[in-house]
Amino acid sequence: MTQLPRILTIMGSGETAPTMTKTHRELFSLLPANSHGLLLDTPYGFQENAAELATRAVEYFKTSINADLRVAGLQNLDDIDPLVLERALNAIDDCQYIFAGPGSPTYALRQWSGTDVATRIRAKLNHGGCVTFASAAALTLGRHTVPVYEIYKAGHDPYWLDGLDILSVIDLPVVVIPHYDNAEGGHHDTRFCYLGERRLTAMEEHLSDDVFVLGVDEHTALVIDLESDSARVTGKGTVTIRRRGDSRVYESGSEVALDEIRHGHAIAPRRQERVVAQASVTQVDTHSLGDLTDQCEVEFQKALTDRDANAATRAILKLESGIKEWSADTLQSDETERAQATLRRMISKLGEFATDGLRDPYEVFAPLMKVVMELRAKIRAAKQYDLADLLRDELGRIGIEIRDTRDGQEWVLNDSAD
Repeated sequence: MTQLPRILTIMGSGETAPTMTKTHRELFSLLPANSHGLLLDTPYGFQENAAELATRAVEYFKTSINADLRVAGLQNLDDIDPLVLERALNAIDDCQYIFAGPGSPTYALRQWSGTDVATRIRAKLNHGGCVTFASAAALTLGRHTVPVYEIYKAGHDPYWLDGLDILSVIDLPVVVIPHYDNAEGGHHDTRFCYLGERRLTAMEEHLSDDVFVLGVDEHTALVIDLESDSARVTGKGTVTIRRRGDSRVYESGSEVALDEIRHGHAIAPRRQERVVAQASVTQVDTHSLGDLTDQCEVEFQKALTDRDANAATRAILKLESGIKEWSADTLQSDETERAQATLRRMISKLGEFATDGLRDPYEVFAPLMKVVMELRAKIRAAKQYDLADLLRDELGRIGIEIRDTRDGQEWVLNDSAD
């Protein structure tokens, strides 16, 4: 039997977005041919659209990763048939890739409590396989968990829940905080998975001395190789080790020994030290659908200014393709609606230009003006200056300016002639 790699990947967000596609593909490339993955659908099992989210994840892995992802069917374990539960647990053992993502960490922990889910995941990491936890699921990996919905949405005083402590397998006494660089709050602080600095600082005071924070930015992954006892950062952002407000930040592309992470929090205090990647940074064309929307809008406006119908059409097609690629992203935001509104606006503007004409007006007027300029030159040569000035003035009324220079006549179009 082929020896499987032992890899734990922690994604801050974007787990089914184009930003993490390369990371998923690289992980599957390490597995034997015909390997399949298992979707742990528990974290979002309470949501009314849970089945839709599962379908989108399966489709994403099929079309973007070329991988088979099966659904565990563990959305609600309160009254689950013991036989169904046992088969789902066996599916964890039998798969080569485990994937879990968005939802509520509190709900997931409550559902998994009293089951062998955590034990089976630890066994996967010990004996071979890839485990990828993102967003809400990533929150459950550490010794403690942030109950983000309860604190940020319901207004509970900050507190910790006991986590699965999966990372104890590699001797990492951490709390995992995805969405570390979140900026959705705009004018209020939503970093650190919506906690903000004030609440995270207060919560750190309740951690034991050996426990520290492992933060993973959005659209970023920390890929931990248990065999080589090392880790690397991929994607858009950074990974942060933080203890009592002091941080060490690892840029995308960084490769680091796990011992450095294990003991990095104990190094002499520093407010923030950045570790610049020595390896090549993973390149991402756009970091979000919002970035792509902005980029396509700029390209479209330039195409209209240049009166380039093909370039304008390419910008529209690029945005349409991007909307489709990002449709599986489970990070909730208004970016899809904004992208769709921008796409409609671009199509409408292109329609207006198609009606008015995209041809350069200079090309339209050039043959006529060649005749007019030759005629005016003959009038001036005949010293009929009043008639030449009259011709110039009349053309000026319709937006065509004639200028007499040392080198002869020239003409330009003003806005009224476009």
